[in-house]
Amino acid sequence: MDTMRGALERAKMLVGMEVDEESGLPSPEEQSFFDDINRNCTLNTTQRLYGFAICLAAGLTCTFLSMIVFFNPVKFGVTFTLGNLMALGSTAFLIGPKRQFDMMLDSVRIYATAIYIASIIIALFCALYVHSKLLTLLAIILEFGALVWYSLSYIPFARSIVSKVMTSCFDTDF
Repeated sequence: MDTMRGALERAKMLVGMEVDEESGLPSPEEQSFFDDINRNCTLNTTQRLYGFAICLAAGLTCTFLSMIVFFNPVKFGVTFTLGNLMALGSTAFLIGPKRQFDMMLDSVRIYATAIYIASIIIALFCALYVHSKLLTLLAIILEFGALVWYSLSYIPFARSIVSKVMTSCFDTDF
């Protein structure tokens, strides 16, 4: 039983759930919007895992169901983008919204985050205003590629490995 408890504690520390937020609280005038959210929205481990699983399942479901309405660019673009955002937001249940936001703006992944957010905006613009199937499809491909590149930024050395593999396969440099 102690080994399971120890393993759970290590897993919680790995995903950032063991952050001692009480000891280092800033003064009330220095607190940000995310500090207020973190303080008012405390969840226990079980609630965090349920929230993560439900949000991830809903996001993946929206993403896969968007393929059904592929030939309607408005429904496809909105459903696919909503699914991606829900799947991405599911990790906020594990590590908290403030840490998620800070990690997104980290110097290692700031460009990947900017490209991903821009691709979401472009995909929604093409779907909602342009109503072009081809442009929406291209924007969704860009969004998916940006999501993959952004996700690889969380795995140590993954982007450099993928760049080397692409360089050797296509004889180009990314």
